[in-house]
Amino acid sequence: QVQLVESGGGLAQAGGSLRLSCVAPGSIFRFNAMGWYRQAPGKQRELVAMFTSGGSTNYADSVKGRFTLSRDNAKNTVYLQMNSLKPEDTADYYCNTVPALYVWGQGTQVTVSS
Repeated sequence: QVQLVESGGGLAQAGGSLRLSCVAPGSIFRFNAMGWYRQAPGKQRELVAMFTSGGSTNYADSVKGRFTLSRDNAKNTVYLQMNSLKPEDTADYYCNTVPALYVWGQGTQVTVSS
């Protein structure tokens, strides 16, 4: 079973920063578009940032200019640097392919206080 492992969440104040990490098996990391999703309480899961299969990045309007994707191919890891955090960024964050093809990992919780 494919395992997606997210980490790096925590509690931050508004305006603060966090960096999330996602480790994925190399077999899917190298050949698929990879994205970060989030699900806030009572809301549907949404895609907030992604690497396309060609390596370019796309961001949801709500995070554009504040969140930045990066990757370490040697470590099969995708990072999400989150700056200028807002309370509305509070959510559980997950990584998966785009579209999401694999079982969701446990995610990592981000809480932003005002």
